Amino acid sequence: MIRGALVGLILAFIAGCSGMKAEQFAETTPALELFDYFEGRTLAWGIFEDRFGNLRRQFEVTIDGKVDGDTLTLDEYFLYRDGETDRRVWTIQREDEHNYTGTAGDVIGSAKGVLYGNALNWRYDMDLKVGEDVWRVTFNDWLYRQPGDVIINRATVSRWGFTIGTITLFFKKDGVSP
Repeated sequence: MIRGALVGLILAFIAGCSGMKAEQFAETTPALELFDYFEGRTLAWGIFEDRFGNLRRQFEVTIDGKVDGDTLTLDEYFLYRDGETDRRVWTIQREDEHNYTGTAGDVIGSAKGVLYGNALNWRYDMDLKVGEDVWRVTFNDWLYRQPGDVIINRATVSRWGFTIGTITLFFKKDGVSP
């Protein structure tokens, strides 16, 4: 009897820790129209904090987006505060009203995105260069559109199931005042 209650308590705790779902943002505004927002030039500023909250990197991103039917291509140019540069090209497919898939050169398989209201949850595995090594990491990305045509992006980065850091980004359309 006690064992059954303990198992039930553990299962309830695990279910309670399942995290946010994109569906809970269905009524939030302003709505994030992914293809409309990222078509053209978008600018972003970001930081990476390690799991202890220490600031490890700062960077800027210039993103050029092109829409062709149900495909969005994002050409991202990264400039890190230490002078390092990087480039990533995303190809994002709209699967239906709420679901998206995406690929990029360093992403393993396809990223999966779910969009409702002002929020997009984007999940994927990536090979991330860390010094001279390459680590396979998992991203749990949340993007939230805000008034003033700003998107706040918070991504949890994990390896082997353990959080190794958090990325925070702010996106703004080029030439649009917040």
